[in-house]
Amino acid sequence: MRTVTRNFILGVGVVVLLLLALGALPSYLKSGDPYYLTATPENGSFSVEDGTAANGSTLSAQRYPYTTAALADAAANDTGRSELYWRGPVGLKGAFTHSPFDELDALRQQAPAAADGETVVVRHGGTFYRLAVTQRP
Repeated sequence: MRTVTRNFILGVGVVVLLLLALGALPSYLKSGDPYYLTATPENGSFSVEDGTAANGSTLSAQRYPYTTAALADAAANDTGRSELYWRGPVGLKGAFTHSPFDELDALRQQAPAAADGETVVVRHGGTFYRLAVTQRP
């Protein structure tokens, strides 16, 4: 094998390994600010109609892990919060990992009328919840 070909293959291998590391490592980093996705029962300050709120009962736990965890926690013991999400200090982590911010953006796109500023109103099990990302549990 020629030296140029060998160096090129080694270079491509190093680049692939670095990209794989960038995709896997950020989810394990616990630096930056901690955030929760919280689900609080809606008290009626938002006009909740059947067609206005996003349907939280049909959300997949694989695609919406923070949302489904917060809704399940709210239904079980009224605390309504997901697991912690650590936002990286530079913002690099957000490009490579799934976050509660991504889930709220997806819910806003699915049901634009359910968005109310930085929150989204979701109907789950006959109850309306307001989803928001907060730093306090």
